[in-house]
Amino acid sequence: MTAPVLEARDLAKRFPVAGGFGGARRVVHALNGVSLAVAAGETLAVVGESGCGKSTLANCLTGLTEPSGGTLLLEGEDAGEILRRDPLRFRRRVQIVFQDPYASLNPRRSVGDAVGDALRIHRLAPRRRRRDRVAELLAEVGLAGEHLDRYPHELSGGQRQRVAIARALAVEPRIVVCDEPVSALDVSIQAQVINLLRDIQARRGVAYLFISHNLALVRHIARRIAVMYLGEVVELGDAAALRRRMLHPYSRALFAAAPEIGRSSRDPDRPPPLSGDVPSPIDPPSGCRFHTRCPLAEPRCAAEAPALREVDGRLVRCHLAERLAMAPAPPISGG
Repeated sequence: MTAPVLEARDLAKRFPVAGGFGGARRVVHALNGVSLAVAAGETLAVVGESGCGKSTLANCLTGLTEPSGGTLLLEGEDAGEILRRDPLRFRRRVQIVFQDPYASLNPRRSVGDAVGDALRIHRLAPRRRRRDRVAELLAEVGLAGEHLDRYPHELSGGQRQRVAIARALAVEPRIVVCDEPVSALDVSIQAQVINLLRDIQARRGVAYLFISHNLALVRHIARRIAVMYLGEVVELGDAAALRRRMLHPYSRALFAAAPEIGRSSRDPDRPPPLSGDVPSPIDPPSGCRFHTRCPLAEPRCAAEAPALREVDGRLVRCHLAERLAMAPAPPISGG
């Protein structure tokens, strides 16, 4: 069996913060035992509310942040060891596209330089050939050769994100982590960029870990979906299966909250919206981290943390998953 391109096992990330009253040491529990794997050529989407740990996960998976615990494997090898011994080898295999293309591009570097630097650093094209290769990469993402000498401020938001994608593709990565890559773009441009990513995947066979809060986009691009809540994966499975029936109360509430044309928010068949605020990751709830907002919570939920286990063909972190698997599936928003 071929090893996944990228695999996280019990990944944890804790950030120390300034002490509170009396100087007590406090810690933000950003990730708490996250396990997932991305196969060659597939798209795994990660969804969840703001503050659930999605971007911290992206930074850990791409080597921008060192995990506090757990293991990260790159095609079966210890990614931490690869980063220490040969960081360029890791960077060639794993790339990232950030949410804000303007912030991720150097305003003093032209498009040709921004994309060409990747070729130069990784020695993928001689100097005399570099400009032509950059032009080829820009053409692949739908930009003309005239953009080579332009600067980020001379481009639209969609064009800047295409440059960021071309820069990531320049090193021919095995996986690209897309951290909300279209959330800063207009809706019409979002669709263009998503279709571009799908076309690139079909041609190159590159894998994506696609982070988003836009559930309609996730259903359009992903084969599997991981739902995160307060630093943990609470449900992970095939996108089509999750579309039919979700087994974690948070997944149901999250997807039901997505807007749907032609359906009123007062629809009696629609699951109620989430109540309360997301708890602080500095002092997460005992037991199940979702129990303080869960409409189905029982005393056991507050006392005992559920394990992530297989139920009905997917992984679920809920004491009540088997019961939900037997209950009629509630209507979920389309998209």
